[in-house]
Amino acid sequence: MKVSSRERILEKLSTLDFDVLVIGGGVTGVGAALDAATRGLKVALIEANDFACGTSSRSSKLIHGGLRYLEQYDFKLVREALKERELMVGRTAPHLVSAVSFLFPLHERVKERGYVGAGLALYDALRGKEHVLPYHRHISSRKMREIAPDLRGDILKGGILYYDAQVDDARHTMTIARTAERFGAFVANQVEARSLLHDGNRVVGAKVYDRESGREFDIKSATTVLAAGIWNNKIQDASQVNHGYDIAMSKGVHIVLPKRAISLKTGVILKTALSVLFVIPWKDFWIVGTTDTPWTGSREEPLATREDVDYILEQANQVLLHPLKHSEIVSVYAGIRPLVAPAEASSTTKISREHVVDHPMQGLVSIAGGKYTTYRIMARDVIDVAASDLLRIVPKSCTEEIALLGADGYPALVNSLDALVTEHGISREVIVHLLSRYGAIFEEVLEATMLDASLLQPIETGLPYIRAEIRYAVTHEKALHISDVLMRRTRIALEVRDRGVAAARVAAQVMAPLLGWDSSKVEREISAYEELVAREFAAESAIVGVA
Repeated sequence: MKVSSRERILEKLSTLDFDVLVIGGGVTGVGAALDAATRGLKVALIEANDFACGTSSRSSKLIHGGLRYLEQYDFKLVREALKERELMVGRTAPHLVSAVSFLFPLHERVKERGYVGAGLALYDALRGKEHVLPYHRHISSRKMREIAPDLRGDILKGGILYYDAQVDDARHTMTIARTAERFGAFVANQVEARSLLHDGNRVVGAKVYDRESGREFDIKSATTVLAAGIWNNKIQDASQVNHGYDIAMSKGVHIVLPKRAISLKTGVILKTALSVLFVIPWKDFWIVGTTDTPWTGSREEPLATREDVDYILEQANQVLLHPLKHSEIVSVYAGIRPLVAPAEASSTTKISREHVVDHPMQGLVSIAGGKYTTYRIMARDVIDVAASDLLRIVPKSCTEEIALLGADGYPALVNSLDALVTEHGISREVIVHLLSRYGAIFEEVLEATMLDASLLQPIETGLPYIRAEIRYAVTHEKALHISDVLMRRTRIALEVRDRGVAAARVAAQVMAPLLGWDSSKVEREISAYEELVAREFAAESAIVGVA
């Protein structure tokens, strides 16, 4: 999608009558837009900030069944999530979702091995007929020293290796949004829902505000879906709509470390007194987390505390030979989980222990809670309810069969890496990097480099992102600000110690001619990004000694 089309999209939003208006550009919202569009419905989606700017860019980056839910006997939830995991890796998003191994270390040779082994056997069995990922296998103490030399052999007696999957959550969310567009949805970011429109006792759309132009207008729709997570209640309260659930904010914190900080050939899952802790391989880094603590601060910028990071390090260091240090941390990020509970005397349908769908009045449906892994199920459930308000027969969900943009042909391209390197004359590392982020449409990113070879230059030394990705983020992925590019279209802000401040000017130089920025606008954008990072550093200075 070209940046010049934004005004045309806003014009469509303000003049057309839609079947479904989705409010919220996180994974649940874009999933709902895709589900509705592939049923043949006329769909609009708006996001007040940027796609995946909240929880959907700040997760553990895992697509998993929720191993810990087995201990809670929630077999339905685990089965559902495992099916979605296999579906994404094998069919709908193989370019974005890939297998990752985890070692479950054991402290006792017999009893614990039998207990955990039985749980992982059930975990494997619950995924059903599709078996894309390998089965679990038992590891001896000797083998564990080979694949996990940094784990303490004095307290660990071997382990069990199993598999889940990994995703760049922000990239995946953006790709779902673009796939929804491919099927006819009209999608816009930086468009805020101020209040709902009413016609008697029915909601008929929303009054919205374009943050870029300052323009207000109405979007008319037969049904409106609130999928804004922790912002759902704010929208409903502004329109005096009773909501059928309460949302409690829970903060999850992760730390990012360089690969050299831990000597492992696999991820690790550690059972803690409160929950579980993951040590997750992430390109040339490790992501370690998470926490689960109440949060009452800013929805827009949840921040980690010294206690959060100390907890993560303390839990990890219990089993590591070489303890992790605060000084090794590259970055820290925090996200908010919207935990939901049905309110008394509500019309809420509790679809599972993880998400709820509420239908408080005609023309309005909302959804909250859930797991990133089961976003497609959540989207199906909320559109099923929304469709009941339309005065016609609506087809059933078909997203189980819909491959995301870039998935078609991806395996063949992976098998042709050498030929692609020769054809494009760029390094194997960059080709692999682009394939893992854009799949079969990676050549779209490279098109502009035919006329401007400088776009092949790296954005940040030591990372594989190239400047053509900045251009593509603007021309095809609706990036409007430097933070969109450095925090979500790429993940540079997570992968360098300065959070991308040095790369901000490079990003601005590429973005400026595409977005019509003059020199003063460039400086304002750079300053805004520096101020955003400074707020994070202010919180983290007490944690990692960052000045």
